[in-house]
Amino acid sequence: MDKCVIILAAGQGTRIKSKFPKVTHKVCGKEMVNHVIDTMRQAELNDINVVIGKGADIVKNITASRNVSYSMQNEQLGTGHAVKCAKDFLRGKKGVVAIFAGDAPLIMPETVKSLIDTHINNKNIGTVLTAMIDDPTGYGRIVRKDGEVLKIVEQKDCNAEEKEIKEVNSGVYCFDIENLLDALDKLTNDNAQNEYYLTDVIEIFKCENKKVGAFVTDFEETVGVNSRIHLAEAEKIMRLRTNRIHMANGVTIINPENTYIGTDVKIGKDTIIYPGTILEGNTEIGEDCIIYENCRIKNGIIGNKSTVESSVIIDSRVGSDTHVGPFAYIRPESSIGDNVKIGDFVEVKKSSIGNGTKVAHLTYIGDAKVGEHCNFGCGTVVVNYDGKKKHQTIIGNHSFIGCNTNLVSPVEVKDNTYIAAGSTITNEVPENSLAIARARQTNIENWVIKKNFNK
Repeated sequence: MDKCVIILAAGQGTRIKSKFPKVTHKVCGKEMVNHVIDTMRQAELNDINVVIGKGADIVKNITASRNVSYSMQNEQLGTGHAVKCAKDFLRGKKGVVAIFAGDAPLIMPETVKSLIDTHINNKNIGTVLTAMIDDPTGYGRIVRKDGEVLKIVEQKDCNAEEKEIKEVNSGVYCFDIENLLDALDKLTNDNAQNEYYLTDVIEIFKCENKKVGAFVTDFEETVGVNSRIHLAEAEKIMRLRTNRIHMANGVTIINPENTYIGTDVKIGKDTIIYPGTILEGNTEIGEDCIIYENCRIKNGIIGNKSTVESSVIIDSRVGSDTHVGPFAYIRPESSIGDNVKIGDFVEVKKSSIGNGTKVAHLTYIGDAKVGEHCNFGCGTVVVNYDGKKKHQTIIGNHSFIGCNTNLVSPVEVKDNTYIAAGSTITNEVPENSLAIARARQTNIENWVIKKNFNK
């Protein structure tokens, strides 16, 4: 039996007031359509077709790594029309197709599995994902008879009795593929909006005495995004859901409402996360770490028992028992070893720092390979750019770099060396050497008086 998915992602979304397609807006650091695609993968559904329209190239670009196929909806003529545009994707398949909206990112993998299992086990031709809500105003009502779905009635068409129904349509469906293809050919746009509605498929099935069921889920999972307000509401729901998962797994989050963790982030147990922290992308935090307030870590790997204070780490790796910050900036393609100190106002760019090295404060290290157990004095600068090209500096093990040193790349400092404070190093420093590169001090007595500069 084929099991496949269609994700509707063709709408521009006028209420969100953006030049970008609505489904490309992010919730917890990931585009909404990619949330839906990733949920399908977690539900073990791999044959996925995305219906695209306005901004198609943008949607294709942000979903390119997801291994999906595409159908084109050149005109937005309703949800039924969107699925009609995916008929080529469905032809030749026999089994089940689930249809989801690309702007509803809160659906859970377990719910997807349960919807499809319910559809198959109950031998339904169509199955609607529904939810119960205290105030159903504005939603299509699910009218049942003997447990089966009889019809879906939109708010404007409800009679007094139907308005009291609390079960509403989520806009998510599961269909027998062959029956759906047949019903799509029977859809009409004979309505005020001149659009083809997917809900009309349910009515077609019932007129043909075909079985239509429903699966009820938590309303929160069905929330779609139509405006920036809805986007913020979805962000809040997903963020708190994500934070609760981490806390259930042994992570301390001091203020979950003020901690921003992406859905793909991994955190080890007994780690403590302070408020204002932003963890994005494929970040992995080890066990027994402390991430203090106002840190941003994107695609960062942090080893066990490390501490980060008010710092930024992007596309880089930090070892175990290492302290970063406060106010440090670890830029992409950097690798910081174990038991390292990266102190306040230190910037590391595309460099490796060996185990046990201390870079205490006010230092820039760029395009460098630094050995183990080195010590950098305050104000050290690796001068890696000559105005045209970046060059590499290599520093050996057990080197001591004095305060206010300039290392002009390309240059190599061998093992067990000392560099005197205030030096500008342009040539290799041999092993076991002391390098001094500064002018001899000269004192000119009474110079201030002679120049009449005295006050």
